[in-house]
Amino acid sequence: MATRRAFLKNSGVAMFGIGASPVWLERAVASTRSKKILVTIFQRGAADGLNIVVPHGEKAYYAGRPGIAIGKPGSGENAALELDGFFGLHPSLKALKPIFDEKKLAIVEACGSPDATRSHFDAQDYMESGTPGVKATRDGWLNRTLGKGGERSPVRAVSMGPMLARTLRGTEPAVALNSVKDFQVRDKMAGEEFMSRYAASADTQLKGTGKETFEAIRLLESLRKTEYAPAGGAVYPNGRLGQSLKQIAQMIKADVGLEVAFADLGGWDHHVNELPVLSNMLREFGDSLAAFYQDLGARMEDVVVTTMSEFGRTARENGSRGTDHGHANVMFAMGGGVKGGKVLGKWPGLEREQLYEGRDLAVTTDFRDVLGEIVTGHLGQKELSRVFPGFTAKGSVGLI
Repeated sequence: MATRRAFLKNSGVAMFGIGASPVWLERAVASTRSKKILVTIFQRGAADGLNIVVPHGEKAYYAGRPGIAIGKPGSGENAALELDGFFGLHPSLKALKPIFDEKKLAIVEACGSPDATRSHFDAQDYMESGTPGVKATRDGWLNRTLGKGGERSPVRAVSMGPMLARTLRGTEPAVALNSVKDFQVRDKMAGEEFMSRYAASADTQLKGTGKETFEAIRLLESLRKTEYAPAGGAVYPNGRLGQSLKQIAQMIKADVGLEVAFADLGGWDHHVNELPVLSNMLREFGDSLAAFYQDLGARMEDVVVTTMSEFGRTARENGSRGTDHGHANVMFAMGGGVKGGKVLGKWPGLEREQLYEGRDLAVTTDFRDVLGEIVTGHLGQKELSRVFPGFTAKGSVGLI
């Protein structure tokens, strides 16, 4: 079912504007305006957490990375930005420093999956399904956070991109949206024919998916016709993440009933010549998050943004001035209700005897503890066993 829904939402069928939103859609929107919103961002490729949030107080960090380590705060133009006396931000993330100082951005160190795989495909699948080590899970944790019943907006769950993200596949309807402006079919007559075929279909699965798609198109019709102007002087980068967050912000401020949104950014697999590539990627990453925060203004009180990557990188650099597949990583959380201005989590250390398998930063906080605290504390989803089956929270991270 998930595969069929993903296909249909991204086919030509799901590209057509029928007209004004029906009254029931307006009621659905009105009923969801006060809801909290979660935006999740996946850094695909295993981002180098040790060079994103720099443990400049750790001697072993500099010993293991003589060619690619980020300098201590105050050591030069490309030095880390001081956070708490031990950790610092990569200089390309300077746009996020004021948000950290405002205590609206928190960082969780040494977090990740308990599964030891270093396969990108498996690790991403486990993190998006929320069931590390279990390949049989068909739905995603973000889909399972969605409550059932009542009038719901047809765009309550949105995956930015051409295909529905693994984490949003499941029994609850979700829409894959490459862009607001392209969510239409140019030929109105063809669209109406498709709609009538769906309505008459004996296949309840096909009929339901078609109905969801066309309802979403109707609701977003007004957004397609409006040129969006970010508020507060916010300027979004032109890259994929910046433009995805810009459209998510547009939907939030238009009160279309958005509850959860997913965006991703690939290219974090830095085996060779890491420093310049990582610097450019982090600039886009940080500037995109900062623009989103600035654009939403007071609306951020109802929004939490969290970031994740499938695993980290090796503690020591390789022979090509890069890093290889590791274990623990870092996660960010930004927005309303976040106890920011802190680097959270238990730091395991980078000395050889402290490393996982003698090479990687060890996981001390399960990524589900981080997400679980956001799901319960921000979204109010109390059935954590439904969101993360078989998982028992280890205790409060101190995030929400």
